Amino acid sequence: MVTKIHGMFTALVTPFKNDKIDESAFEKLIEHQIKSGIHGLVPCGSTGEFATLEDQEILQVIKLCTEITDKRIPVIAGIGTNNTAKTIALAQAVSGLGVDAVMAVVPYYNKPSQKGLYEHYKAIHDAINIGLVLYNVPSRTVTDLLPATVAQLAKLPRIIALKDATANLERPLQILNQLQRADFTLLSGDDATFVAHNANGGHGSISVASNVVPTQMVQIQNLCQQGKYNQALELHRKLLPLYDVLFCESNPVPVKYALELMGICSNAVRLPLWELSDVNKERVKNILKSLELI
Repeated sequence: MVTKIHGMFTALVTPFKNDKIDESAFEKLIEHQIKSGIHGLVPCGSTGEFATLEDQEILQVIKLCTEITDKRIPVIAGIGTNNTAKTIALAQAVSGLGVDAVMAVVPYYNKPSQKGLYEHYKAIHDAINIGLVLYNVPSRTVTDLLPATVAQLAKLPRIIALKDATANLERPLQILNQLQRADFTLLSGDDATFVAHNANGGHGSISVASNVVPTQMVQIQNLCQQGKYNQALELHRKLLPLYDVLFCESNPVPVKYALELMGICSNAVRLPLWELSDVNKERVKNILKSLELI
């Protein structure tokens, strides 16, 4: 069964302790998210440092997430790599772990053509029986998944959504003008522009900031769904300094430091990422204080 998704999803961090998955902190994070009303969770995406997780750690994190969540909200598992065969193997492995869908990032480094991207995603689609979410983040992958290619892929029944982290607000309009189905979900991957993305036809977000402020992000998303954009923007503007500071260095370095200050998990990241600079630690701390989060 393919699950339809919409709303505010959190791109979960992966907590570490002594360079191992910190299962206790991960459970604390997930329970906090669910209690705050988040609509769904996405483990092992960019924010989850999937690029430095071993395959068995990816399976460990996803299994933990589905067990802790226990079907209370949807889970979309990040399984994307720049190797189609490896991505398919991961997708098939996590399909039996209780996830509602998988998410595959545009293959990085290889610089495939649009035809190559289509065939990559079609191969994943054909190998699984759950939903597949496309993930376009050209700032990290170099290659851009273009609207025409998204529209072609959306003809495949198990490709159910796109996470668009381009911050290009023409994209939802361009994609909607080419789609031939009404049940395809457009999710923003950029916190600062997700309200505008919703106004242009989007259906929610996969958010970094909701690790820190899930209640507020859900509230903004719910207001958007109700068409109350003036109220949504009023709350959204108050969070802009947080959105900015969470990307003062490479994601998820700042958000992990914020979560440490909030007592949820440590700020540990894996090389080649490194801990937040002292200057930016002070910036994060000041923003959290101004929002009364610490």
